[in-house]
Amino acid sequence: MKVEFAPLSVPLQRRLQTASVAQWIFSFLGLAQCCTAAFITLFFTRFWLVSALYAAWWFIDREKPSKGGRRIHVLRNCIVWRYMRDYFPIRLMKTAELDPRQNYLVGFHPHGVLAAGAFLNFCTEASGFSTLFPGITPHLMMLSLWFRIPFFRDYVMSGGLIPSDKESASYVLQKPGGGNLLAIIVGGAQEALDARPGSFTLLLKNRKGFVRLAIQHGTPLVPAFSFGENDLFDQVKNPKGSWLRRIQHWLQQIMGISLPLFHARGIFQYTFGPIPYRRPICTVVGKPIPVQKKHRPSEEEVDQVHQKYLNELSKLFEKHKAKYNVPEDTHLEFI
Repeated sequence: MKVEFAPLSVPLQRRLQTASVAQWIFSFLGLAQCCTAAFITLFFTRFWLVSALYAAWWFIDREKPSKGGRRIHVLRNCIVWRYMRDYFPIRLMKTAELDPRQNYLVGFHPHGVLAAGAFLNFCTEASGFSTLFPGITPHLMMLSLWFRIPFFRDYVMSGGLIPSDKESASYVLQKPGGGNLLAIIVGGAQEALDARPGSFTLLLKNRKGFVRLAIQHGTPLVPAFSFGENDLFDQVKNPKGSWLRRIQHWLQQIMGISLPLFHARGIFQYTFGPIPYRRPICTVVGKPIPVQKKHRPSEEEVDQVHQKYLNELSKLFEKHKAKYNVPEDTHLEFI
């Protein structure tokens, strides 16, 4: 006899969606500190052997993050990510096929406050990445700092996250046989300080390292723009030159991460809190830009490919902006 379960009520679905987003925010804002505290605290309890054994494993496994990481498909397919997808909702859209016999370097824009679209689309299967791009294995770069935290490093690796350094990037891009996609949030933590609703300013004018990397490996460049990424949170005003912006830049130089003062709604109320607004995100992946391989490209060659990338990204934005309620007279601004 077949057993059928009644569908969840709308209020329950919404509570589960909100809880999934809260869990995701906690995992990046609080879990790292909890993992560090647990690792140290266990040394002073009768369970000290757990930390001791993990420390030994950590040493043996220390090179794994820069060697492609260790994805766990059960976690990538966890139902909690589908609830998170439906909360906003988040969608992934392709405009061209990607050949699984090649490797690709995707530039993701904009960073937003917490890069929700990048995480859900490339580190989980909630938006159907493997269905849209069969034969392609995605990797998303993240600040190397997070891979130095015990336990937490294993959590972030499970989704396909790798450190944002040249060694890690090169390992993915030079894998034989193709079928690998490396996504880089080009604007990085600094761009997050300008993430607010209605903003289309990208920190990209002088960001050319990812272009040089693509040329050195002969890897096609793929622009991707995430509409709605900047609309999830409000941010305390921090214009350039203000005391707050100076403090944020100073902390970024010390810690390597930016600290945007963001806010949106709460879990049980809608006026103020750390939970993002329910606003749709659609990440549009553009067509590949062929790149000729050259081990030591000149500055002029890098500039030419970089300009071509900027043009293709602008075309992608202009072609799709009307679908996502972006005013006709609004254009991307590169700084």
